[in-house]
Amino acid sequence: MRSYQPDLTPPWKKSAPVPEVPAEPDLVVEEAATGFCGAVIRCEKTAEGPVVTLEDRFGKQRVFPMEPRGFLLEGKVVTLVRPSAGGPVRPSRTASGSVAVPGARARVARTGRIYVEGRHDAELVERVWGDDLRIEGVVVEYLEGIDDLPAIVREFAPGPDARLGVLVDHLVPGSKESRIAAQVTDGHVLVVGHPYIDVWEAVKPSSVGIPGWPAVPRGQDWKTGVCRALGWPENTGAAWQHILSKVGSYKDLEPQLLGRVEELIDFVTLPS
Repeated sequence: MRSYQPDLTPPWKKSAPVPEVPAEPDLVVEEAATGFCGAVIRCEKTAEGPVVTLEDRFGKQRVFPMEPRGFLLEGKVVTLVRPSAGGPVRPSRTASGSVAVPGARARVARTGRIYVEGRHDAELVERVWGDDLRIEGVVVEYLEGIDDLPAIVREFAPGPDARLGVLVDHLVPGSKESRIAAQVTDGHVLVVGHPYIDVWEAVKPSSVGIPGWPAVPRGQDWKTGVCRALGWPENTGAAWQHILSKVGSYKDLEPQLLGRVEELIDFVTLPS
């Protein structure tokens, strides 16, 4: 009498096993069904089974069941499992949300550049994207305004191996900034902007500990007006250092700035 294995499924119809990966905090995965990509925030046990909360780079969070073969890690199918106590520590992330590369050396600077309007813009970009920019070899310079942007672009002489990205404050329809930006038509230059009068506003009020950024009457220096409205000393340099000290990662910035800076980095680092 022959004996049979309990599983009669032909070998060619069986799914290949996939690795089980502990859902450690900050692990970046993609949910296979929806394509949502984010970092693990937490795992929880529910009546229906374990679930994982993912957060994308813009701060949006979604909860997914931890089903077998339900996620992609670096493009490969995996099964997320709840981490065990005392498990291995996952690689940390940079302030921009990218996976950190321990011991990575800064790349030799590219010919391409990213220009921002002022010192505060440059310091904020450095605070959040500094690690990424050094690995990519992208230098950020500030212009002290964009009134002479067309001439600055001509002097830079952009080309296929020297792309130029420009971040503009208050780039909204009808503004002076939008009219200046429209004069730049070189295909090797990308001009993008955020809607805020100053980059201060791109920091979330909740991160600074204020209910919101105050409205400042036209004709009044915006930064000085903000200090007055908030009861801060009228020292805009000190005020900015206070604001900057509250920025620990991309989570402290508004999506309207996050998306634009990521767009510029991608543009400048495109292969020629």
